[in-house]
Amino acid sequence: MIKIKEAVIVEGKYDKMQLSKVCDALIITTDGFRIFRDKDKREFLKALAQRQGLIILTDSDRAGFVIRSHLKSFIPQEYIKNIYIPDIKGKEKRKDKPSKEGLLGVEGIDEETLALLLKEAEATCTEPKGPPITKADLYSLGLSGQEGSSLLRQALIKELSLPSRLSANSLLEILNSAYTREEFFEFCEKIATV
Repeated sequence: MIKIKEAVIVEGKYDKMQLSKVCDALIITTDGFRIFRDKDKREFLKALAQRQGLIILTDSDRAGFVIRSHLKSFIPQEYIKNIYIPDIKGKEKRKDKPSKEGLLGVEGIDEETLALLLKEAEATCTEPKGPPITKADLYSLGLSGQEGSSLLRQALIKELSLPSRLSANSLLEILNSAYTREEFFEFCEKIATV
């Protein structure tokens, strides 16, 4: 398993599932063309790009290139590493028939090829940043499972310029990818005094 500093942007949940077999990274989906309408996610991606960089890994079909082009239109190029899936004919296992263009997407590419593509793109491999932030931390700080947790979580989300619709589990994934435990506690102190 490759631990990667950059966040990796893929199109959908099946792409995310396949990629998470290969790398330990924050993997964010565009939910297909929904990224065109999701202002919160675009703002989040811009901030994330500046903080840790992004790897764009979309399918090599027409839709994948349209989504990639849209991402590149609002994220400065110096924060982006591009990975292109090779043109491989076939169909994904979960589908009845091949895509319109007959090419495999991220979800259909084997793990070895994905690992090689990440290496070739010079994804920044990292060591663990210390102990992870846990669900117990969220609970003990009142960010989940308690009365008013949603309001506190929204205050933290706003402080970190994250999309407002994040669940506690999604927030935890982002926190562990982008912040150290110490930074997390500092942010929590800040929102407690507001």
